[in-house]
Amino acid sequence: MKVALQVDQLFLNAPGGIGTYIRNLVPALANRDPSVEMTLFHSRFDSPEPPEPWIREHPTHELRGRMRSLYLRWNVVGRPPLPAPLAGADIVHVTNHAGVAPAGARQRLVVTVHDLAFDVLPGAFPPRWRVVYRLGLRAAVRRADAIVTPSRTTAEDLLSRTAVDPSKLHVVPLAASLPAGKLDADDVLARLKIRGPYVLFVGTLEPRKNLVRLVRAYRRVAAEGFPHALVLAGPLGWHHESLMRELALQGPGEIVMTGEISADELDAVYRAADVFAYPSLYEGFGLPVLEALVRGIPTVASNTSSVPEVSGDAALGVDPRSVRSIAQAISSLVSDVGLADRMAARARAQAQRFSWDETARLTLQVYERVLGEK
Repeated sequence: MKVALQVDQLFLNAPGGIGTYIRNLVPALANRDPSVEMTLFHSRFDSPEPPEPWIREHPTHELRGRMRSLYLRWNVVGRPPLPAPLAGADIVHVTNHAGVAPAGARQRLVVTVHDLAFDVLPGAFPPRWRVVYRLGLRAAVRRADAIVTPSRTTAEDLLSRTAVDPSKLHVVPLAASLPAGKLDADDVLARLKIRGPYVLFVGTLEPRKNLVRLVRAYRRVAAEGFPHALVLAGPLGWHHESLMRELALQGPGEIVMTGEISADELDAVYRAADVFAYPSLYEGFGLPVLEALVRGIPTVASNTSSVPEVSGDAALGVDPRSVRSIAQAISSLVSDVGLADRMAARARAQAQRFSWDETARLTLQVYERVLGEK
């Protein structure tokens, strides 16, 4: 089996969850079935080659155009075609539906649609990217032989919001990916000016993550006299101004923004947290929740979109639009040691249900199915 797999996201300054998906899927596929021949392809970038060592283990082809031009043309007219070095692939796997590269006449097209946040929460995305994502989704629904989603929620969103053929949908969950680091947590916290105990959020600081409500909920908990700080770990995202205005207001407690930090530092920050809070308004999967569960951190998480599929009964579910609900859950975990211990045990058990080997196995099943339909 020969697969041409798109890796654009790895070249971006902030690869995000899709970058994590590619970074783990390619090695997992190679480990699961070494007979699969993968050729990687990407748009033209000025940035250097990503640091992932496994990239050099596969042929890699740089396309002539940049994302800005290629994605729109691919989505609208299905051109330009992929170049000759990719023509021998049996499958073209588009790992981000923002730009649906065309498959050849004898090839099969697999597209991963991670979420429909751009449609569910349009105000959380820049207008240009909303257009690109919508056109890409339309192209995927029309042209793909199979559509992979990381959750049932995303699959159900596709069914309710598009005319997709249900038989084309395949749910393939993701897995934790942040490696266990060796840094001393106390050293990392001192360097980042974080004092314990603390409640942790991890992710891009953007409206969809619902951080204004999290800050308000945290301040209610701090006003009760609990000593915990709130740590927001992640880079600033689009439209972060409302969060900055909220942070500028006077209130109880202490809030620390780490900015973007290394994987080893992030692992240390996770390990030292007393509570993990993730009241996101919408997720296609929710990788940060799984990273917290793997480390046995008592977790507060949204009870909407795909997050309950990841957290199961191992998190206290909250209404993400209710500051009171978020505050009550955080307060319960910081005040009740027995409850926190029970949730930590559940967290580790729930996390064991997910692995990149299983993600690879299910992905290979999708490949085999579409090839069997030739």
